[in-house]
Amino acid sequence: MQSFRTELENPIVEKDIIDLEKKIRLFREGQIPDEKFRSLRLARGIYGQRQPGVQMIRIKLPFGKMTFAGWKRIADISDEYATSNLHLTTRQDVQIHFVSLDRTPELWAKLEEENITIREACGNTVRNITASDVAGIDPLEPFDVTPYAHAAFKYFLRNPICQDMGRKFKIAFSSSEKDTAFTFIHDIGVIPKVKFENGKEIRGFKVLLGGGLGAQPMLAYVAHEFLQADKLIPYIENVLRVFDRHGERASRHKARLKFLIQKIGLEEFNRLVEAETLALKNHAVEVDYEAWPTPELPTVGTPVPSYSIKNPLRYELWKQTNVFEQKQQGYFGAYIKITLGDISSHASRELIERLRPVVADDIRVTVNQGLLLKYIRPQYLPYVYSVLESLNLGNHGFDSVADVTACPGTDTCNLGISSSTGIAEVLEGVVEEEFPELLLNTDIKIKISGCMNSCGQHSMATIGFHGSSLKSGGRTVPALQVCLGGGVVGDGIGRVSEKVIKIPSKRGPQALRVLLKDYQGNAQTSERYYQYFDRQGEKYFYELLKPLTDLGSITDEELIDWGKEEKFATAIGVGECAGVVIDLVQTLLYEAEEKLQWAEQNLEEGTYADGIYNIYSAFVQAAKALLLGEGVNCNTQSGIIRDFDKHFTAQGKQDLFPDFAEVVLQINSHVPDASFGWSYIQQAKSFYSWASVYYAQKKAADIAAVVPA
Repeated sequence: MQSFRTELENPIVEKDIIDLEKKIRLFREGQIPDEKFRSLRLARGIYGQRQPGVQMIRIKLPFGKMTFAGWKRIADISDEYATSNLHLTTRQDVQIHFVSLDRTPELWAKLEEENITIREACGNTVRNITASDVAGIDPLEPFDVTPYAHAAFKYFLRNPICQDMGRKFKIAFSSSEKDTAFTFIHDIGVIPKVKFENGKEIRGFKVLLGGGLGAQPMLAYVAHEFLQADKLIPYIENVLRVFDRHGERASRHKARLKFLIQKIGLEEFNRLVEAETLALKNHAVEVDYEAWPTPELPTVGTPVPSYSIKNPLRYELWKQTNVFEQKQQGYFGAYIKITLGDISSHASRELIERLRPVVADDIRVTVNQGLLLKYIRPQYLPYVYSVLESLNLGNHGFDSVADVTACPGTDTCNLGISSSTGIAEVLEGVVEEEFPELLLNTDIKIKISGCMNSCGQHSMATIGFHGSSLKSGGRTVPALQVCLGGGVVGDGIGRVSEKVIKIPSKRGPQALRVLLKDYQGNAQTSERYYQYFDRQGEKYFYELLKPLTDLGSITDEELIDWGKEEKFATAIGVGECAGVVIDLVQTLLYEAEEKLQWAEQNLEEGTYADGIYNIYSAFVQAAKALLLGEGVNCNTQSGIIRDFDKHFTAQGKQDLFPDFAEVVLQINSHVPDASFGWSYIQQAKSFYSWASVYYAQKKAADIAAVVPA
């Protein structure tokens, strides 16, 4: 592949992209091991698909915001590099699929021309920071959380403390106590609060900690009922530091923050968080919310082309379910219901061109895979609908029981067990055709995931399904695990759905009919579904659906998954393979050296806290390398530091420092200034030099022991 160059205004971004191109070349040449390269590309939004040799690119949109120019750029890039489709995700990202790895640096550079990044959209990093799509226009909000979400995004992007954690980290900002960003399922979730002291309004947040879905969903703890706004980012940094040092690294299934808190207890976790305070880059981060720009609004009296509405009744239904009045008097927000979150690049450009005159230049991707248009004057609503109708995007029932959320499942994901997208469309059809009265119901949420990992958020669904399989007479049947009773209560309180029963996938529509008819026939007036579920009990629903589990009557059709033609078989997609034998210890030492180079640059630039954290990471990385070389399994960073003293210092193999842990953990006992930074890096350089010599000598001795004289 040819060497790649770009011309961007931001030299940090340009360097990052050129570095990616270099690492891809080294990977192709077999000089970077597959596992290491996987980690590197994931942190740059490049995700291996189920199909070998192609990538999914995740485009990181903080709080789901797109400008018209940014949206068009993404659409154009999907045409040039992918499949002319934009997939909107539950984390307010946009994904494009079937991209060549070698073209990703060029793709990234073109995105960055519109200030759009793929950096840290995947991998063991702080993922896209989500927020209520109505933030800034929500009639219920105490204040607009958007400037705070943006500040957090900027603060942690490329931040050394969260580049290579044990697992991903998710943050969400809800606009009000309605909690439309689902704070209770996030590592950190925040809800805006205000209080008054001496007649002055003080902004702050209720902070939720340690939530998550996945195979073992857990609801978040309340960390703070009210944390003053300028303390929020430092608090998040403290938590990330603790997670990085003490979080699980050996077992991926136990590596989320929720498991660390479960293991050591909330009290001990809070103590560790407090212990990080001295080392923080900033003890307060003020957000100038007054300077946050108002979106460019449509001009009053803007003329629009002639138009007609084909179905006036559906227009009225659309207004009833998809349109709401903003807190800004005289303006309306309008949702676009996007089936399965998939919108073509052609439809995107049509919407941009035709709606630009009457909609604010601030479009939001929603957490249920739709789009929100803002600042529409009432006289333009008919025109907006006519545009949507002409593109088959005028469906009503946004966020209703008929608005099914689904992850890509076996279409592209390596982890998918059975189809989630195929059945999602069928279930939407069941509601629209057989239960049209429920199109106004926004209490019941149907969510589908292709596996138990809950990317489709089935674990918090009112009615949820996740992909699975069943055995029948030696045959494998695509199946759905039915989960019921989850949802949002409000103000950080949520519910995890309960696994009730497993049924063949092709019986999913029948299960939905049974559940909806039962609810309609037996629920009390104004009884929410989760309340009905609690009243009836899990056993009631098990017995209700049990007739659908009979495998004695399995048909040939039921052996074929939704949207497929061949008989079902559980399989994991094939990823990339470098096909070379690698020296993992030496690779880790190279990484330690690279972190020291970054640290020196940080110190020279005066970004001392960043430099000091890179130094700390270099210490840990080099120690981990030598421990692995001795056959010692490595888990948490704190465990690596402890084990190095046990296996090296105590046994006299390392005499550079009498107490390795004491040297490394100086990071928590010094203010991050120039004096400490330069002293700390000299110690780290000495340690790295010693470690390199030690490993070279050991490697030579090992070779000599097996090679005949």
